[in-house]
Amino acid sequence: MGKVLLEAPVYTLEAALNAEKYGVDRLELCADFAEGGTTPSAGMLTVIKRKIRIPVFVMIRPRGGDFVYLDEELEAMKQDIRILADCGADGFVFGVLSDKGKVNEAACKVLVESADGRPCTFHRAFDLLTEMEEALETIIGCGFQRLLTSGGKNSVGEGIDNVLKIMEKGGDRITVMPGGGTKATHLPVLFQSKYLKEIHASCKTYRDSKSIPLNAHLLLSLLPENEGKILTIDRDKVRQIKAILSDLEKEAR
Repeated sequence: MGKVLLEAPVYTLEAALNAEKYGVDRLELCADFAEGGTTPSAGMLTVIKRKIRIPVFVMIRPRGGDFVYLDEELEAMKQDIRILADCGADGFVFGVLSDKGKVNEAACKVLVESADGRPCTFHRAFDLLTEMEEALETIIGCGFQRLLTSGGKNSVGEGIDNVLKIMEKGGDRITVMPGGGTKATHLPVLFQSKYLKEIHASCKTYRDSKSIPLNAHLLLSLLPENEGKILTIDRDKVRQIKAILSDLEKEAR
């Protein structure tokens, strides 16, 4: 087993800059943390690509809610892929489901083709599906290089047995990337799989605003406990994960 790569989702420019500084290997760039990630702006990606050197995979999701999209929304996703590719995206993250609870194979193939050879990750829409082995084969057949999953559970910790089974089933045909509430304590168990190549962990934290207090009676955030706070990335969480991975890699040699 070689070096295990750490991918972190980021929602702010500050988090992207800090992620590289703290040792993250690749970014998943998103907007709208409260919705679980949507498509970020072209301007955000352009500035990030000017400032950092690590790869940036970009979320392609036109809205929150479900993953069953109108034809017009799929057209918007195709356009976003083309625009963000021109802005320097190194890869893309998306997933489309049918209204029958399956992977929408036709739509996914069109979007993968729109990526023009850039690697694509099927995201945690996979975790909504009940027939995971069937979905895995469809995802591989669509041309995705990666699958992000928490094993059909709310977090990697809860779904870790399923994650290991999915890794084994995918083998060398696709990189199965554990993600969703990933913690440093999960790494020794995940490391038991010879197919562990990458992990996805937010390592997120909030910092207080530098603004002086203004209208204390006004709430603009859907998460009142985070009102006025800035979402960023935690240096210690990143370094803890990287240190544990390094130790596990040394033991495996």
